[in-house]
Amino acid sequence: MTGARGQTCPDSLRTLIVDDEPLMRLSLQNFLDASDGIDVVETSSGPEALAAVAAHRPDVVLLDIEMQGLDGMCVLRQIASVKNSPKIIVLTKTRKEDDVSLALFLGATGYLLKDTAPEQLVQDIRSLTAERRPLASPVATAVINGYLARCRTNEAAAMVGILSPRERYALSLLGRGLTNLQIARRMGVAPSTAKDHVSALLAKLGNLNRVQAAVIADRAGITAWSPDRDAHQAVEPVRKQRPVPATATNLAYV
Repeated sequence: MTGARGQTCPDSLRTLIVDDEPLMRLSLQNFLDASDGIDVVETSSGPEALAAVAAHRPDVVLLDIEMQGLDGMCVLRQIASVKNSPKIIVLTKTRKEDDVSLALFLGATGYLLKDTAPEQLVQDIRSLTAERRPLASPVATAVINGYLARCRTNEAAAMVGILSPRERYALSLLGRGLTNLQIARRMGVAPSTAKDHVSALLAKLGNLNRVQAAVIADRAGITAWSPDRDAHQAVEPVRKQRPVPATATNLAYV
């Protein structure tokens, strides 16, 4: 395909557009073809994306992961697994942190939203030549917040790990907002004993107050106790395993 001036520039970024909306594909093609340094070599719907990558060997793929009747993440994974795969920029509407993290984990180089200004989109595509990872500002914020939350969760789990089973159980009850008297009744001990357990665990956690300790219990995932749970049982903190994007150290470019 030729550019806006009727000739292909050898240094232009060969770009493939993958979207299930014909109007979106046409609009992007017309705008990008009129931009210096970018040549749209093909537009494609999701099912033909892998074949288009093989046929045209693009440098860049603009991919919508929300395509009707198709798993966009699966398409992303397939393209990323190709030998000498192109750089993939997700261009979509969803800004959910889970979707962003998964897309980056599966191999996306960048993640942009469809409300991105056209001029900014061109700049973001060109930034790939400088080995940057373009992220829309709301997306970058979501990824950073998610990354920090996971770090806090890991830290909380480590702190809970130093407690004895009885102290951990007391912390779980404290995390649910129970008083010392209520904790004593749940644990089947005297109020003074429950108070001692709470004081000991607060000291072990770094002399935290009750509110701070409750936050630690929530982050460590130990607040959802069953009524018949054995108080003497050592309970491992429940942590959801989610992919941490390899781009966590490269979020400055937004």
